[in-house]
Amino acid sequence: MDLFVNGRNRNGCTVKIKKYNTFFTRFRGLMFRRQPLENEGIWIIPCNSIHMFFMFISIDVVFIDKNLKVVKVFPKVKPWKVIPPVKGAHSVLELPVGTIEQLQLKSGDNIVLKET
Repeated sequence: MDLFVNGRNRNGCTVKIKKYNTFFTRFRGLMFRRQPLENEGIWIIPCNSIHMFFMFISIDVVFIDKNLKVVKVFPKVKPWKVIPPVKGAHSVLELPVGTIEQLQLKSGDNIVLKET
């Protein structure tokens, strides 16, 4: 899937998104990954909090509601950090560091994920 914000691709940033919606994919997430994300990310459904245990890379984190509206953003989350439950969040996007800034993502933005 391709990630768009408010129906458009801001600043030419292309991010390919993989859906993680099974027990195993949600449990594993990006744990143990050593290479940084590059133009790729994951969408964990359902999920309203994350931990960065056993992570070796920093990521940008975007919590979204059931209507794919941004609830809260956390740029540059470092390994071994915890983000407690985010009120109103139904799922989370884990993205390369810098994506939030490049896409100018903020609370209230609408996310569009298009199959490619």
